[in-house]
Amino acid sequence: MRFREAATAAFALALGRFLDQAEGVNECEELFDLLSAFALNFDCPWIAYGSLTPNQRVLKPVQSGPGVMLNYPEEWQKRYFEMGYAFIDPIIKKSRKRTGAFPWSEVYNDESTTEIERRFFDEAATFGLRSGLSVPLHGPDGSFAVMSFAQSWDRQFQKQTTPYLELAALHFHQRVDNWLKSSRIESAPSLSIREKECMLWVARGKSSWDIGTILGISKNTVNFHMKNVMRKLDAASRTVAALKAVEFGIIEL
Repeated sequence: MRFREAATAAFALALGRFLDQAEGVNECEELFDLLSAFALNFDCPWIAYGSLTPNQRVLKPVQSGPGVMLNYPEEWQKRYFEMGYAFIDPIIKKSRKRTGAFPWSEVYNDESTTEIERRFFDEAATFGLRSGLSVPLHGPDGSFAVMSFAQSWDRQFQKQTTPYLELAALHFHQRVDNWLKSSRIESAPSLSIREKECMLWVARGKSSWDIGTILGISKNTVNFHMKNVMRKLDAASRTVAALKAVEFGIIEL
């Protein structure tokens, strides 16, 4: 009992230290390094963070920006994307449906997990990732992220450690998500008021004729504005332009 109390106190101290140090950080990479150091208190030498927008189905290639950060073994990272595991990753699949942290063993032993998905875990183990805990992080707009903590040996995470990892993951995600949103706003192309109006109605499924009627302008004028929007957003179609406009925060459905 005394050992457990001492361990709990140590974990609480480590979390407090991480939160205090994180307040003075303004870069994603530095915050990631702090979280990595925090995870070592729980014997987790590897962590991974992936953020997906509402319309994004798979993670982009590793090290593509603050939306994907990890220190997994490089050979496993290479193998992951070479094999297309981003499309069948059972951790991401589970995280879409869960709100609380879960151990990888729970997914592996679930009867709904396919043999291909189990092979994913088996292969990860050959690269040293033998057990792990993942924390789903859902946003109000349908976006979500996953933070995973991995160990080099096969053992269960102690229940008393889970809340500390969840709190650290949540704090990390909130900070990074705010930075990402600020970055998107700063990099978003500038649209005129009329272009935004046309874009909004396109996103709601209206045709050029419908939009012209609603806004009191001609169909050709609507098409002119939409061509400008597609050029500014570097979009090949109206649908893609609408998705990008929502992601940038230019329009809200």
